[in-house]
Amino acid sequence: MAFSRRNFLKYAAMSAGGAAIADTPFFSARARAEAEGGDVKYVPTSCEMCFWKCGAIAKVKDGKVVKLEGNPLHPQSLGKLCARGQAGIGQLYDPDRLKKPMIRTGERGDGKYKEVSWEEALSYTAEKLKEVMAKHGPESVAMMSHGSPGDYFTHLLKALGTGNIAFPSFAQCKGIRDAGWEITFGHKPATSCERVDMRNSRVIVLFGTHLGENMHNSQNQEFAEAVGNGCKIICVDPRYSTAASKSFLWLPIKPGTDTALLLTWINLIISRELYDKAYVEQYTVGFDKLKEAVAQYTPEWCAKETDLPEADIIAAAEELGRYAPNVVVHPGRHLAWYGNDAQRVRAMAIINAILGTWGRKGGMWLPPKGKFPSFSDGAPKYPDPAKAPLIKGDYPFAGGEGLTQVVREAAISGTPYPIKALVIAGTDLLKALPAPELTRKAINNLDFMVAIDIMPAETVMMADVILPECTYLERHDGLFKVESREAGVGIRQPAVEPMYDTKPAWWIASELCKKMGKPEFAVKDSWEARMKRQAEAWGVNYAELADKGYVSLPNSAAPYITPDNQPEFPTDSEKIELFSAALEEHNFDPIPKYEPTEQPGEGMYRLVYGRSPVHTFSRTVNSPFLWELQKENELWLNKKEADRLGVKNGQRIRLENQDKVVSSPMRVKATERIRHDCVYMVHGFGHNSPRLSKAHGSGADDQELITQYKVDPITGGTGMRVNFVKILKEA
Repeated sequence: MAFSRRNFLKYAAMSAGGAAIADTPFFSARARAEAEGGDVKYVPTSCEMCFWKCGAIAKVKDGKVVKLEGNPLHPQSLGKLCARGQAGIGQLYDPDRLKKPMIRTGERGDGKYKEVSWEEALSYTAEKLKEVMAKHGPESVAMMSHGSPGDYFTHLLKALGTGNIAFPSFAQCKGIRDAGWEITFGHKPATSCERVDMRNSRVIVLFGTHLGENMHNSQNQEFAEAVGNGCKIICVDPRYSTAASKSFLWLPIKPGTDTALLLTWINLIISRELYDKAYVEQYTVGFDKLKEAVAQYTPEWCAKETDLPEADIIAAAEELGRYAPNVVVHPGRHLAWYGNDAQRVRAMAIINAILGTWGRKGGMWLPPKGKFPSFSDGAPKYPDPAKAPLIKGDYPFAGGEGLTQVVREAAISGTPYPIKALVIAGTDLLKALPAPELTRKAINNLDFMVAIDIMPAETVMMADVILPECTYLERHDGLFKVESREAGVGIRQPAVEPMYDTKPAWWIASELCKKMGKPEFAVKDSWEARMKRQAEAWGVNYAELADKGYVSLPNSAAPYITPDNQPEFPTDSEKIELFSAALEEHNFDPIPKYEPTEQPGEGMYRLVYGRSPVHTFSRTVNSPFLWELQKENELWLNKKEADRLGVKNGQRIRLENQDKVVSSPMRVKATERIRHDCVYMVHGFGHNSPRLSKAHGSGADDQELITQYKVDPITGGTGMRVNFVKILKEA
């Protein structure tokens, strides 16, 4: 924002109380608006263009949002927003937004709907849910969700007596990671963000973690800071990614062999006595068994298995040992790759443990000390489900977020009991779950489906009822617990009133509680009033929070181990478990073992997918500003393979997978930056919904090619990098 000198001095005086401006960031929406003058206001809020929940500041002039920027107080944004965050205005004013409630009038999926009032849409939804519950029981109603709307509909479904609630973020993304670290440390490696102290790291190892492409704001800022400080980056990735371009050592590993490399590193670190002996002695159990188990994984064997130079394998282990404990093997996020992923995650956690990184500077910071009292706003206890939720399947370490594919299978097969009604909130299942044909089959087998969303995505347009949610810039949400090096509270509040006939998710869920005969679970008055009561219960000054957008909990930051700040490990042994008795009890390997994965056959390539720095999955491809930045995806193909096939850079091709599914046309990027045995494409393109005027038909859909998946037996996560494709030159 451009300040005149007079207004700058005025704002500075307000912010510092007349004193000199300190190094500590300061922001006050009231002071800034008063300093600028005119018909302008600044509204601190929390972005939801992805799920990092960065602190954002909306500038509103003449009743319109004209600018978004990062909140300097908020640890998730650190004063900056990524391209997606700044493009929140485009989502707000996207003409393709859902505008009114709609009820389906044609066949499922044909796109024929009539616009109705909220009263009619909610009454019809309640009627259909009651019919399903009367016939099949409350457990036959399920929900799949992603993002803030899920909080409110989780509340609704639990009030109705069902626990069949699942989030794609577990089985299809980070659940495997969380379970592997909890088995080892008793902690997840992340809450609001990954607990990695990159700004102080001497060595960072990335396993397929595409920092700079997977644009999690504060983490990318810290990564840039680490690179600027001379940190050595070791990037294990079959593709020369943005992160790899900053690396000291790029290891273009054969896909599917990551666990072989990890176990070899563990062997080298132990056998060469590069581990932290005092740390291992004090904080871990099972070291002798680990040492014995990994002795078989030699660098010579690993070089053959991974297709990496033996010297580089050894050099990477030595760099980790040289700079430990100020190093970190990044825990990553999306780790649902091959179907044996929990043990690979365990190996990553074990390396961090023996190098002593947990609770050490440059490693992984300890969880903050601040605690938040529970808050129900006087709502009664949920009724006990009549039947146990099926969301964990037969997977003993599946998390509380549930397994989406288990819910889907119950909708198809009816076992262990049928799922006959589905609430979809903020997620496009056809772009999230593997084997989309099974997703379509499950949806077509339902008696009823209601979708709550902002945009008319494919899954939304298969619903019986569509309830249009307003964007994050038009609603209250939260309060949000923010856990970084410190604990704090973030807020979401509207910059403008809801456009069209859209409503916030909290209101929709609350009204459905009333219509379902559960008024005691409805919101008492407004969500903002509830937020004020919650702030009071948490000991937070709401007026200050609304003005600043973020407040920290005093004395909550204690990131490193000291004599007076010892780590706690909520495992059975109360230590880091290198050898897991819990896994052994369930007949799983208590120490990770290497299991080879299937490799592509003649003329086939493993399909690898990833993220764009300007898009969030499939959610933002239709956003006007972001679509201008990237309108379609392309296929990364090894240059020598392209020459062998007679495919030129920029040529349009199609892909055909092992099940004869053929993609839409896409351009080839012939490059030496990827291995010869795999291809790569950005996820989230190739939309089929005609109501998405920009995204419709732009690029190719990787999810349609992911017809096969392998389920991790420990967690139930769906390994999706087990599909193989060939190039069809005639597009």
